[in-house]
Amino acid sequence: MSVRQSLLAILDQGPCYGYQLRAEFDRRTGSTWPLNVGQIYNTLDRLERDGLVQKADIDADGQNYVEITTAGRAEVADWLGSPVVRTMATRDELAIKLAIAVTLPGVDIARVIQVQRTATMRTLQELTRTKNATADPESSEQLAWLLVIDSLIFAAEAEARWLDHSEHRLTRARAAGLAAPLPLNTEVPKRGRPARTEQANA
Repeated sequence: MSVRQSLLAILDQGPCYGYQLRAEFDRRTGSTWPLNVGQIYNTLDRLERDGLVQKADIDADGQNYVEITTAGRAEVADWLGSPVVRTMATRDELAIKLAIAVTLPGVDIARVIQVQRTATMRTLQELTRTKNATADPESSEQLAWLLVIDSLIFAAEAEARWLDHSEHRLTRARAAGLAAPLPLNTEVPKRGRPARTEQANA
């Protein structure tokens, strides 16, 4: 999730102060990924440092507004016109968990998969009920919220399919004798700080 570009895109609509930006972000994303105010202000500091926003007026209530710069508008246009690149470097907590679990002794990996599948299906059902409780969108705010819900539903469905696939792969691996625990490799050169030894010249 790109908080930086999202806040810039909101500021492209007009000057805002920190709490207002948080409220606008929540309103436009259905409060799915709530931000804390500290995160907002840290991001604004970095945007100002990079010349993408600048301080604007202070209102009668003492609210410090920031406004987007020309460079900031160019970055928003570039963000909206570019694809989101999903790299291999992105860490997936569930994939890492299963990858590690399958190499450990005494772990019932089928049980791990089943527990996760149950949780994933529960999430999918809750998201579907939430979506079905909403009629066709009557505003751009509702439309934005439904797009987020749709994305979460598709992600949950994909995760459920991946878990099924992983279970089948595990079954085939066991049949081929490839599901044995992976022992520590003691031949790997140790690159950490060497242990202290008794002082030779004591």
